[in-house]
Amino acid sequence: MHEKERHRIILSAVQEKPVATVQELVELTSSSEATIRRDIAALHVQKRLRRVRGGAEALNPPQIVGLAGRPFHVNEGLHAAEKRAIAREAVDLCSDGEPIIINGGTTTFQMVHFLANRRMPILTNSFAIAEHLIKHSKNTVVLSGGTVYREQNIILSPFDNDVTRNFYARRMFMGAQGLGPLGLMEGDPLLIQAEQKLIDQADELVVLVDSSKFRQRSSLILCRLERISTVITDEGITEREAKMLEQAGITLVVARLNQSKREQTSLPA
Repeated sequence: MHEKERHRIILSAVQEKPVATVQELVELTSSSEATIRRDIAALHVQKRLRRVRGGAEALNPPQIVGLAGRPFHVNEGLHAAEKRAIAREAVDLCSDGEPIIINGGTTTFQMVHFLANRRMPILTNSFAIAEHLIKHSKNTVVLSGGTVYREQNIILSPFDNDVTRNFYARRMFMGAQGLGPLGLMEGDPLLIQAEQKLIDQADELVVLVDSSKFRQRSSLILCRLERISTVITDEGITEREAKMLEQAGITLVVARLNQSKREQTSLPA
């Protein structure tokens, strides 16, 4: 990752919580600890953040703590072509009139382009997905209740008394921070709590992850592999990773990138 991109992620991270640790920044940027420490030192000298023991903090620390993980606008530009191809395959699984749930994320967000001419009830906890579908489609859009986390463009609530428990879906589509032998992984307890509620409302769980997510890990498990029905990923998946899914009884769909690039010019903005 280029230095400017690392600095952008680091500065965004320190605005999200009182202190961003070196280890958290290593995971966010996929960089070494030595590199992150040099970046923090450079940004401290530039008076863009404050270096503290074990990490860094913003010059004006946030009053409201956000979620762990990269902000939406940072993730959006990573593996963009792969995400679009994966999203196309996801929408191919949908049938008009059939209710679905779409969890917030930059990969699931790409589904909105392929849903433009479809007609179905859609529950989402993503403000960005809901806004795009309302403006550019005729789908019925239902938003879950809760607090809007601006950096992730997502709506979360720890309470049970929201619309989630009253919505049924044949399939739920979601991304994740990582996917491995232990299951689907995320980095924030509130995110996991809200997403588990959504998973409970769907018969099938369809996971949308670019192939890099098979090499990423987190300290928190969202659900075990046996809960996943289908995984849609790109051509970068390895034989070992595909074998892991096969042994768990998960259907694997590999999105073809070239087809996505040919179709991209005709998609709505």
